Amino acid sequence: MTAERAGAIVVRAEDAERVELPAGGAFGLLVDGDATRGALGANRLTLGVGANGARPHHHAVSWEFFQVLDGAAEFLLGEELVTVAAGGAVAVPPLLPHAFGAAAGSTADLLVVAAPGVRRFGYFRALGDVTRGRLPFEDLRARQEEYDVYFGASAVWEAARG
Repeated sequence: MTAERAGAIVVRAEDAERVELPAGGAFGLLVDGDATRGALGANRLTLGVGANGARPHHHAVSWEFFQVLDGAAEFLLGEELVTVAAGGAVAVPPLLPHAFGAAAGSTADLLVVAAPGVRRFGYFRALGDVTRGRLPFEDLRARQEEYDVYFGASAVWEAARG
């Protein structure tokens, strides 16, 4: 359960909602944008060895910040692939197409912060259902504007990650 202390939001690890993903991955839902009056949203994403995290997309409004807590992650930034190991970070501005996943042969543990924050927990829950085959991807595509997640394509990403 999320607790508020003097206006601060406290989310203990055991209280964060967990959305399971394939290959042992999961989203830990920490703070949704509505809880911060749109200032930011945050989640923790763990990915299994070499697993994809997000296909190519961009955000019209939000910056997206990734801190690699453990392992290594591969990022598509525009049409450039960049690998970032534990301790490194990536800040993606609005409109820049990007994608990410665990680097080949590695797991990835990421803290992900979007600012400004939008109500995106519903997106992560739906994405979990899509990855488990419970929901068609088109359901997410139909809600791109609501979640500030606009899907695209990248030949570079497809060639590197399939």
